This record gives sequence, C-alpha cells and structure tokens, in this order.
Amino acid sequence: MQKLRRWAAAALCGAAFAGSAAAVLAACAVCPGRAWIVRGALFLQDPAAAAAIAWPADAARAAYKPQKPDRRPTPVPTATPSPSPTAAATPTPEPSPASTPLPSAAPELDDAGRIRSVTLRQGSGDGYVALAAGSIRNSTEHTDADLRAAVTTQNLPFAVEKNSALPQVLIMHTHATESYQTWPDPVFDPGYTARSKSTALNMCAVGEKMAQVLNAAGIRTLHDETLYDAPGYTDSYKRSRAGVQAYLERYPSIKVVLDVHRDAIEDSDGTRVKPVCEIDGESTAQVMVIAGCGNGSSIALPNWRLNLRFAAEWEAAMESAYPGLTRPVLCGYRFYNQDLTTGSLLIEIGGHANTLDEALRAGEYAAKALAGVLGGEISYYNFNQGRDSSLPGSLRRRTLPRADMESAPTVGIGVPDAPQTFMASQT
Repeated sequence: MQKLRRWAAAALCGAAFAGSAAAVLAACAVCPGRAWIVRGALFLQDPAAAAAIAWPADAARAAYKPQKPDRRPTPVPTATPSPSPTAAATPTPEPSPASTPLPSAAPELDDAGRIRSVTLRQGSGDGYVALAAGSIRNSTEHTDADLRAAVTTQNLPFAVEKNSALPQVLIMHTHATESYQTWPDPVFDPGYTARSKSTALNMCAVGEKMAQVLNAAGIRTLHDETLYDAPGYTDSYKRSRAGVQAYLERYPSIKVVLDVHRDAIEDSDGTRVKPVCEIDGESTAQVMVIAGCGNGSSIALPNWRLNLRFAAEWEAAMESAYPGLTRPVLCGYRFYNQDLTTGSLLIEIGGHANTLDEALRAGEYAAKALAGVLGGEISYYNFNQGRDSSLPGSLRRRTLPRADMESAPTVGIGVPDAPQTFMASQT
C-alpha cells in the first residue's frame, strides 16, 4: 500500500513537471526576447531538458514572427497655412566713399614752391665714358679706361629668350610709393610729400607701362607691385631683396631685374628741378640708369662690370632712338641689390617735379628701347667704331634741338633707406 502511494505521487510530479515544461515553451514562443530567463529557470529543474530545447534566440530568432503591420491609413494632419513672407524693401545702396582726387591744376597756394624745367646734357671729358649715344658718368676710383674696357664687348652677359613661356624680366620698385606732380603748372605744394600708396599714381603705374611694352614685344615680363617702402624707408632694400630672391627662386628663367624709381632734384634755394625733354612734340621726363660698383669690402658686387655692360647697351639704345631722353649712366659705389643677377639695374624715371604723364611717356620709350636690346630688334653697338645706323621703325631716330640743354647745378640721387634727398654736384 505504501509503495502504491509513492508510485502515485511520482506520477503526479512528472505530470506537473511536463506541464511546466510545456508552459515554458509556450512562454518562449510568446516572449522570445526573455527566453534566457526561462532557460535559466528550466535549467535549474532539468539541465538535460533545457539543453535539448531549440530556443528562438539560438536560431537567430528565426521562430519570431513580427506582428502584421496595421495597414489602416494614418490620418494626415491638416497643414496650417504659413503666412506669406512680406517682401523686404530693397535698400538703396549707399555710395562708397571715393578717394579724394588730387588736383589736376595748381590751386591757390600761399607758399607755392617753384619748379624749373631743364634738359640735362650728356657728359664728356674726364670722368665720363662716351658711348655711341649717351655716356657713363664715372663716380668711382677706377679709371675711365677701365670702365670703357668693360662696356666695349659685343655681347650681353646673359641671353634672353624671346616669346618664351617663362618670364625673362622682373620689374619691381624698392620705393614704390614715390610719385609725381599732379598738375603741369611750374609750382609745387610744399605740403605734398610726393608719396602715394595708390598704384595708379606712384611708381607702379610707370612699371606697369614698361611691363606692357616688353610683353607686347615678346619679352615675357613680370611686374611686382609690392610697396616695399610702405612700412617706411628703413629696411626697404632689405625687404625688396627678399622679394626679388623669392621671384628668382620660383622663376630661374629671369635674367633682368629692373628697380624702377624716380629721382628728386633741387637747387640750393629749394627750387625743384624738372628733367624733361621733348619727343614727338610731347614733354617727356628724362631717365637715368644707375649701375653700382663694388668696392671690394662693404659693397660686394663682384660682377659689377657685367651689369655696367648691360647699362651701356640700354643707354645707347635709348639715346639713339630718342635723343635727349637719357641722362648719363651713373656708375658709383652703390649696392641696390645688384648682386642678384648680371642684369640688375636701377633706373630713375624723371623726378618729383615731373608729372605722371611725362613719366609714363618716358617709361614707354625706355621699355621700347630695352625690348630692342633684348629681342635683337636693334643692332648691337660697337663702341669703338660708332653706331649701326639701322633702326626699326618703332625706334626711329627723333630730332631734338639741343640749344636749350643745360646742366643742373645740383642733382639729387635717392640713397637707400634715406628719406632725405642726397645732393651731388653735376658738371
């Protein structure tokens, strides 16, 4: 009897356990996401049974069937119309303030300064080297014969490629802010410093004219309009040197570097001297090329003779085509960064008493003559035997009466980093 009771109790427990397992399976089917909880509970009851069951999670939830989506249309909310934007009134543009133009005629000046026009002559005799046209003023301790020997060679110290895709010439301005008179009247305003940051009024305007002429002639030319003296004259040559070196590093093809300035010439009583000539009936500023000379110590220009050779060629070409355009080439103990190439020169286009129009004409003529020298359009000169008379039409000889030519008693030549005019006698 007792055995029968134990057997019946076991049968009832088994039935209960089986029902529990069924219940677990049903729970897993309904809530597969929580099947790991049920698994743990069943494992406690019967590990073997738990391991034998294929759980939905183990089959990548393959047994999970998502509920069918509700296909009833979702009601679309009624859009609230937004108000139409009100067109804003178009503002009337205010005119930007224009720079005050400089006067083109002399105003009423209580203390007006006087301007004296003069055509400066070429030099001759001791202290000068005569060229086929033009001359060189020897301001060094070298003999005139030494300078003459340096410029009688037939060849330039460099070769320029015409119509090249690479630049051959660089025009820049160490003293770019130097500017000119704005009126033709022979008076100046002592309050006007003859300086301007406007590239339309200062040396950049002249340099741009020269670059246009050279490029039109097939001499690829770059024009640097950096105002190296805008922070001040101090260290302006140091800044321009760094600028030129950057150009030469980027364009090794550059053979010629022209530093374009204007001069400042005054009489001892403060009268400003205007170096001028007449070409084709128009008043034109005179120009002066400066070729520095090394002194073997503080001025290191080992190739100064080569630069002087180039200066002589350019001088002769300008003076042949446009008599009266040039003053003598100045060869003196001046550095001007002319060690950077054998074609590095400084040129003074007029002075602070000239007008911008006179300077622009001078820059154009100087560039036309240079284009002929660099492009082979005019013959090289034999300084011992004279000038070849053949000239292209664009560089035909101009006639100029020379009776009114004279020498100025004093000539100002800009000194590096010096805001004051340097006075030097000219004989």
